[in-house]
Amino acid sequence: MNRRVVVLLSGGQDSTTVLFNALHNGGPDDKLYCLTIDYGQRHKIEVDAARRVVHVAKQYYPDHIEEHEVLHLGNILHATSPLVSGNELEQYENWDKLPGGLEKTFVPLRNQLFITIAANRAAAYGAERLFIGVSQEDYGGYPDCRYPFVASIQATINEGLGEGKLGFPRLWVCAPLIHLTKAATVKMAANIPGCFEALAFSHTAYDGQYPPIGKDHATLLRAKGFAEAGYPDPLVIRAHEEGLMVLPETSNYDDYRKEHDGAVA
Repeated sequence: MNRRVVVLLSGGQDSTTVLFNALHNGGPDDKLYCLTIDYGQRHKIEVDAARRVVHVAKQYYPDHIEEHEVLHLGNILHATSPLVSGNELEQYENWDKLPGGLEKTFVPLRNQLFITIAANRAAAYGAERLFIGVSQEDYGGYPDCRYPFVASIQATINEGLGEGKLGFPRLWVCAPLIHLTKAATVKMAANIPGCFEALAFSHTAYDGQYPPIGKDHATLLRAKGFAEAGYPDPLVIRAHEEGLMVLPETSNYDDYRKEHDGAVA
């Protein structure tokens, strides 16, 4: 059976993992529509990352991705968040120093807007499933990354589409990472063909820089996840092999050091 699926793809670690999860666990005839949104964020590197991720995905699943739309909305979202303003991005000493509560990078209702647009594409595309890469375990205080929000917006979308009575299929908003830590997400990715290769081209850093040597909230959480999962980050390995950064001293890079350098830091 040919099923249609929409994936909201930012080009980051989580949405990349969700894309490959949808491809790997979908049916042999599933067709995917990937949507990346340029909303006027300060750094366009994540849009380029999304394109590169889709390129890798097509190599592993050549018959499944029908379209990748990059939608340019302009400076549509206003906030004090450094992601859409000139405000300074907070840096932290290490992941143990990350504060609790709402992160200053939060852009109010960004996910609500993105999911609404993706649901429009799903309705037009005839899709029954919409995949998003939110997680409430490592959500940095973002209220729109929690299960209650996902359940609520799914109900609202289906109410707005007539609850399946007007010819539109009932839409399921799928968030396979919602209850996973970053470490669990890394382990999931490690077991999906092609996902680690794609993660080498993903982008997480809030400062918009490559290589990922900053200490913002997102960069530190990503590093923590790979360290706790025991896997080297493919993005870091890529940057190291390009001569752009030294390897972190955490033990998840020890095997790589032994194989390539003959020593453990």
